[in-house]
Amino acid sequence: MDRRALGEELLAILGHLVAIPSTYPPGDTTRIAAYCRDFLLPLGFRVELLSKNPGTQNVVARLGSGKPSLVFNAHTDTVGVGERAAWRSDPFKATLRDGRVYGLGAANCKASMAVHLWLARKIAKTDKPRRGELVFTFVGDEENLGPGGMAYLREQGAVQPATLVLAAPTQNRLVLEERGVMWLRATTRGKAAHAGAPQTGDSAILKMHKVISGISENFRGRTSKSGHRSTLSIGRIRGGENINVVPDLCTIEMDRRLLPEEDFDAVFLELKTLCEKAGANSVELLTGTPGFSALETGPGVRAFGEAIAAVTGRPAQRLNVVGASDGRYFARDGIEILVTGPGDGADSHIPDEHVPLDQVVEAALIHRKAVELLSCS
Repeated sequence: MDRRALGEELLAILGHLVAIPSTYPPGDTTRIAAYCRDFLLPLGFRVELLSKNPGTQNVVARLGSGKPSLVFNAHTDTVGVGERAAWRSDPFKATLRDGRVYGLGAANCKASMAVHLWLARKIAKTDKPRRGELVFTFVGDEENLGPGGMAYLREQGAVQPATLVLAAPTQNRLVLEERGVMWLRATTRGKAAHAGAPQTGDSAILKMHKVISGISENFRGRTSKSGHRSTLSIGRIRGGENINVVPDLCTIEMDRRLLPEEDFDAVFLELKTLCEKAGANSVELLTGTPGFSALETGPGVRAFGEAIAAVTGRPAQRLNVVGASDGRYFARDGIEILVTGPGDGADSHIPDEHVPLDQVVEAALIHRKAVELLSCS
């Protein structure tokens, strides 16, 4: 395949996507979802628009039917522009400069959207599924870490993948493992009193100091075979109403990252017990999902590994990430989950966000080859 012509084709799609604002806030993905629908319908895909929240439109497009279900996912929303003066070009125009495509969302995650749309068109014209179904999903509410995107599609049973391939700027490396995430709130209660006579009260902040000390002294992180480490961070503390009043309430909110092999419920109980032993009056789970890990022998991992080697001439590289993808919603489902895509995460969420065009071309060829291999397996 002529890589130059392919680059021009992908750049044209990416240009349309970048030109459609889909920033969070407000997180309105109506227009970009309509673009994806209108792109896919003429190709013969059965397309649904599903929405849990007003303005958050999610696209589900199917080709074929039955099992296995190979599902591709990319999120359509982006962060905001930020300081407009920091951009050297129009953030809503895909600008090719020195081999890089600049524009808001170019790396995260509209380059992958362009790859998935191109792949959908290529497959519809030449390589329709021989068995099972091929599904492309384009969702919102990802930058908000909200429940209205991929989580909603799972909740509704709109997608039931055997293999789920999620888009992210990984420089076409493979993310096969993600830590789980757990958010908790611990509370201490005391007795309010006048600050001029603090001995008549019981400071909830001082009690929380003991809880924080207990956490710092007793939490022990673990390391997985792949090098991931479990972590605990206290991200927020609130306590007191006035300087001259002994506070009767204090809360901290914590972020706990779990290794894929850690049991979610057991980790919560362990941390709850630790906090209560140190003096917390209550500990509540705010939200969270366990981690996931794909087997090296899984069909998707093998296919993408072979495709990367075939396209690049190099073995597939693995990447550990600190964040969490929408794959976390499927972590308990016993399916194969992997993450890959063009671009570097360090080049996203910044002014002059960009992605190398040759990396987008490379991603397209890798994805097509992987689908070919999967359809033969």
